[in-house]
Amino acid sequence: MAYGVQIEVWGDRALFTRPELSVERVSYDVITPSAARGLIESIYWHPGLRYSIEKIHVLNPIRFTNVRRNEVKSKALASSMKSAIVNGGQLPCINTKEDIQQRASLILTDVHYVIEAHFDLTDKASPEDNPGKFKDIIRRRLERGQCYSAPYFGTREFPAHFKAYEDPLPSKGFYSDVDERDFGLMLYDMDYSDPKNITPMFFRAIMRNGVIDVAGSEVFR
Repeated sequence: MAYGVQIEVWGDRALFTRPELSVERVSYDVITPSAARGLIESIYWHPGLRYSIEKIHVLNPIRFTNVRRNEVKSKALASSMKSAIVNGGQLPCINTKEDIQQRASLILTDVHYVIEAHFDLTDKASPEDNPGKFKDIIRRRLERGQCYSAPYFGTREFPAHFKAYEDPLPSKGFYSDVDERDFGLMLYDMDYSDPKNITPMFFRAIMRNGVIDVAGSEVFR
């Protein structure tokens, strides 16, 4: 049996990078389901839980701004780390002063969403775990503002505020009177079923009256 949660999230800035435009960061128009799932997991994560996003309510108008951000050019590869550990060599590192570069980014400003999601138990749940226990833990964390790790919108430099959403749904947002707005193909999540062949999944993101029905959309692999 699935148990639902409703979480209100907001922040000053957000960057949900389009994978096809990753050299210069360009954000999707709204939060992606994978980013929404990651945000909820940052509030409470447990190996015995699996979250699924059902709907995303867009409360504020979609606005963009241009910024320049410092990033590093290189990556610390997991294979290099493993090789250094196995062979007793020096662990690879990135010198941010020498490897830094500036990149232009098109980011979102003043974002505000209500995320509807549910969770199911996985085969990693222990015998004493049960949905009621997890639901109470999530509720308490939302009430107290506690989190497993600091939640953010796309990148860690854009923190997200959160609280339980108590008002009746559907929520009243800026696009409540807009019949339909098509955002095109959007990243849905990553398929980790085969660790050697992790593949992206996409869906057609259509907002109707300010709500994106994620659960009711077809997923493309």
